[in-house]
Amino acid sequence: QVQLAESGGGLAQPGGSLRLSCAAPGSISSFNFIGWYRQRPGQPREFTAVINGDGNPAYADSVKGRFTISRDSAKNTVYLQMNSLKVEDTAVYYCVLDRPSTATAWGQGTRVTVSS
Repeated sequence: QVQLAESGGGLAQPGGSLRLSCAAPGSISSFNFIGWYRQRPGQPREFTAVINGDGNPAYADSVKGRFTISRDSAKNTVYLQMNSLKVEDTAVYYCVLDRPSTATAWGQGTRVTVSS
């Protein structure tokens, strides 16, 4: 099972920015998608942003235009740049890696709190 290591969560003010990182050990040569889900208080985990194996990003409507996902293949790291943060972005953000013929791997989660 791949161990995904997230970092970058914390406290931000509304309108502020944070960048999350997710590092995977070793090289990931092929995958269906890698990216981020989040779980807001009292809500189920939800899709947020991913990159597929062709390098194409996809975003939830709630974050489109504010969040940007990117991948540094040399560092085996995926980033989520979060701008124009809103109180409703408060959540635990989970890194996810889905590969062919392998169980989906999840990180431990990193907490993001948006509050004034």
